[in-house]
Amino acid sequence: MQAIANALEGMTRAEAARLAGMERQALRDAVVRYNAEGLAGLHNRPRPGFKSRLTDDQFAQLRRLVLDGPDIEATGLSAWTLAELCRDVEARWGVRYHEGHMSKLMRKLGLSRQKARPSHPKADPTAREAFAKGGFRPNWTVSRRSIPATT
Repeated sequence: MQAIANALEGMTRAEAARLAGMERQALRDAVVRYNAEGLAGLHNRPRPGFKSRLTDDQFAQLRRLVLDGPDIEATGLSAWTLAELCRDVEARWGVRYHEGHMSKLMRKLGLSRQKARPSHPKADPTAREAFAKGGFRPNWTVSRRSIPATT
C-alpha cells in the first residue's frame, strides 16, 4: 500500500518500489490489481495447487489413527513411523504417499514427530506411576568428601 501511495503521489514506479522494498514488476502487478479492485485487490489470494488425494473424512480418520496408535497385536508395531503410515494409508484408501509428504500431512493435521515411549500392553500402570513419583530407591548412598590432612 505504501508503494502504491508513493506512486500516486507522483514518484516513479522504480523509486516507489525501491522505497517499499519490492521489485518494480511486483509494484506494477499491485497497481493493476488496485486499479481493478481497490484495496481488496491487494490481499493475498489463495494459490492454486493440487487437489488433495484424501477426503476431509479420510484426513480425520488418519488423525484418529495416529493418535490412537497402532494395534500392537495386529501390526507388531509399538509406534507409527512415517513409512508404516504410508503403507497403511495405501492399504486403507489406495493412496500412495512418499514419507516426506506424509510428514507434511502430519504437520497439516497438527501432529508433530514426537514419539511416545513404547510400553507393553500388559504393563502395570500403578507400578509405572509409583516409579515416576520416586518409588525407586537406590541401594547406594552419597559419600562425604574426605577432608585432607594438614601438615
